[in-house]
Amino acid sequence: MRSPSKIAAGLIALLMIGSSAAAEPTKPLTLEDCYRMAIKQSEEVALRSERITETEGRLLQAFSSLLPRVSFSSIDKRQDGSGNSPFTRKSLPERKFSFSQPLFSGFKEFAALKGSRLEKKQLEQEKKRAEQLLLVDVSDAFYLLLEQQEQLDILNTIRETLKERLRELQQRENLGRSRVSEVVAAQAQLHRVEAEWETVQNQETVVAQLLQFLTGLDAIGELQNPGPNLPAVPAQENYLSRANLRPDVKAAEEAVQIAQQQKTVARAQYFPTVNADGNYYVERSGAAEDVKWDASLNVKVPIFQGGSALGANKEAASELRQAEITLRQARRTALHEILDSHAQYEGALRRLRALREALESTDETYQYEVKEYRLNLVNNLEVLAALQTLQDSRREVTQMAYEARRLYWKLQTAAGYSLEEKPA
Repeated sequence: MRSPSKIAAGLIALLMIGSSAAAEPTKPLTLEDCYRMAIKQSEEVALRSERITETEGRLLQAFSSLLPRVSFSSIDKRQDGSGNSPFTRKSLPERKFSFSQPLFSGFKEFAALKGSRLEKKQLEQEKKRAEQLLLVDVSDAFYLLLEQQEQLDILNTIRETLKERLRELQQRENLGRSRVSEVVAAQAQLHRVEAEWETVQNQETVVAQLLQFLTGLDAIGELQNPGPNLPAVPAQENYLSRANLRPDVKAAEEAVQIAQQQKTVARAQYFPTVNADGNYYVERSGAAEDVKWDASLNVKVPIFQGGSALGANKEAASELRQAEITLRQARRTALHEILDSHAQYEGALRRLRALREALESTDETYQYEVKEYRLNLVNNLEVLAALQTLQDSRREVTQMAYEARRLYWKLQTAAGYSLEEKPA
């Protein structure tokens, strides 16, 4: 038996382990984390999954039409009879197994079976495309939230800088080296920055709520900042070559094949149908009491159907042409979206480089303005103008950096890439 001292030591060790585990900081959320949670949360993706399951049910139904049907029936017939002959018995029981096997129906069962398989593939491609489009929504919210947080940091820095300038101006005013108007101008700019800070904070709250809605989280914690580096622009040809591989284009191709099978089903209305039917009697009464089985070959040849077969074939032919037109549109749309997204991302990178160079010059200008102000070479209004320009430059760089990231994932989605796939 363990001593009380050993038990106490064990409890203390467990408490220390639990406290260290609780104190371990949670990892920042990455874009991949948010996307995986959004996949589980999305009703759109869930509905498409259910539609695939529904198609699997139709596939089983189509397959069952090729198989024989077997049933058992039991009939107990009572009649007013004398019971002296097989025709006038009071009780006429009948129990039998019935068999039916379709032999030929214009191949419509095979076409329906193939069509169900193609429909399942189509829905799987549509689900995959829905997941890719969800990535655009998640990346937009993820990087927009990071942008708003960084904008708040910039405004906080500007606000502290203005407060420092305001203290310096008040000291200079007390010494008679600055005018009251300079202090008032600095206070006005500080109030504008505080008002802008409130606006950005409200935007951050709205975007955080959007990301919560997409991921299903009760609260958004710390997000992992991807850093200043952005992926280079791959060759346009690498993306254009994937236009026909996009899930929505593949789904449109499956739709054309489905329409072709539907046309085969409609054409089958012109063909005869052949079925083999049979019965095996376990119990029978009356004149056919000794007959244990019977079989028949049923042939049905359509002669006149009031134009229903013609109408069904015209409808199927039109649906096939519509599916082919939709496929052409899907291919053209994919090419257009790739070209448009590639141009936008390429332009965003060029503008971001220019803005970063402008920020370096603006920061250098502001530092010179501060030094010259202390030497009484420039006035406070010029310093405030330089500070405003620096603030605007920093915010423009931040905005463009995150916009470029959003455009990058838009380009990836336009080319049909998933989160795990990378362009060559």
